[in-house]
Amino acid sequence: MDKSDSLSRREFVGKAAAATASMLIPAGVFAGGTDVIRVGLIGCGGRGTGAATDAAAANDGVVLWAMGDVFPDRLASSRENLKGALGQRYRVTDERAFTGFDAYKKVIASGIDVVVLTAPPGFRPSHLQAAIEAGKHVFMEKPVAVDAPGVRSIIASSEMATAKKLCIVAGTQRRHDVAYRGAIARIHEGAIGKVLALHAYWNQGGLWMHPRKDEWSDMEWQLRNWLYFTWLSGDHIAEQHIHNVDVCNWAMKAHPVRAISLAGREVRTTPAYGHIFDHFATEFEYDNGVKMVSMCRQIDGTASRVAEHVVGSEGTSNANTWIQGEKPWRFDGERPNPYVEEHKHLYEAIVSKKPINEGRQVAESTMTAIMGRMAAYTGQEVTWDTALNSQESLMPAKLEMGPLSVPPVAIPGVTKLV
Repeated sequence: MDKSDSLSRREFVGKAAAATASMLIPAGVFAGGTDVIRVGLIGCGGRGTGAATDAAAANDGVVLWAMGDVFPDRLASSRENLKGALGQRYRVTDERAFTGFDAYKKVIASGIDVVVLTAPPGFRPSHLQAAIEAGKHVFMEKPVAVDAPGVRSIIASSEMATAKKLCIVAGTQRRHDVAYRGAIARIHEGAIGKVLALHAYWNQGGLWMHPRKDEWSDMEWQLRNWLYFTWLSGDHIAEQHIHNVDVCNWAMKAHPVRAISLAGREVRTTPAYGHIFDHFATEFEYDNGVKMVSMCRQIDGTASRVAEHVVGSEGTSNANTWIQGEKPWRFDGERPNPYVEEHKHLYEAIVSKKPINEGRQVAESTMTAIMGRMAAYTGQEVTWDTALNSQESLMPAKLEMGPLSVPPVAIPGVTKLV
């Protein structure tokens, strides 16, 4: 894969703090009648800390006003990092730094204008609902749910946001990348003819894992290793591969209507890695018969590929930097940091009073990945209607630090389709 075609938060986050804001904010449009945009951060891990830095880089008016996380140590570490990165724009006092499962409610009630939702995906539906009900604009990371009830909740909250003229931007940063926008616009204009097939890949090595400590309860262990539990992450087909799936849905202006998958747990088999799979190979089919072949894998020592490929009747494209065929094109302009651009586009929409709402589109891409996961877990072909209407909720009945058995969802035949 061409190195210039890939996107990595690690590569971009170091540049974010130095990015120059380019938009002036009129006075009186934010809390307190000033040009200050008060941002609240919910979920203070590496992803949340990076998102707060990106938000500040996107606009000179942004100040970090409040923060919340389940764990005091994670909150403290993030506060220290952001204090150094943001300088005078770090305004979080001890009174506006919250911990516990209800920290999100306190952040939302702290006088903020915009909330950044970066807790594990299982919590996203309840956090988004609370934010929209409170009248806050939202940036939320992907995926936005781990099960069908969560997706339906996201869609409902998105509709509420539309009614309230609130903005929602999702962390599918390819949609805010100038190269992807250029290629997809040309695909929509017919540059490669009729789309005939799509390929989506996120194949890489393993990710981090925190060995369990004796003093950790079941809940704490799972939260600190949230990647490896479907109720928290959605499995890596949803948590990570959603980026590539979302690009394909974007190119098609649609979501698939069925999926069949081959997947398993080949290498990460010990309890330390929870219960998710380590590889998926899924065939998705759209309503017009076009198929997307999807691959994602997290296994050390294997070939890496993070890419999308669109095949048309008159050409092909990698969906971002080039088109080959009868109407060739190559992106050769400046490519601003898309992790900052997604926040910049959020603030532009707020100030212009032309709301942007990416809630439904990211909900549909999340549901696409979940449908693929359901096909893998059950070993059956799964349709969109069956998946979206599933009543299976993966969230625990109680959120408290204590015993919590590991749900055996990643076992064929256990996940329910209804």
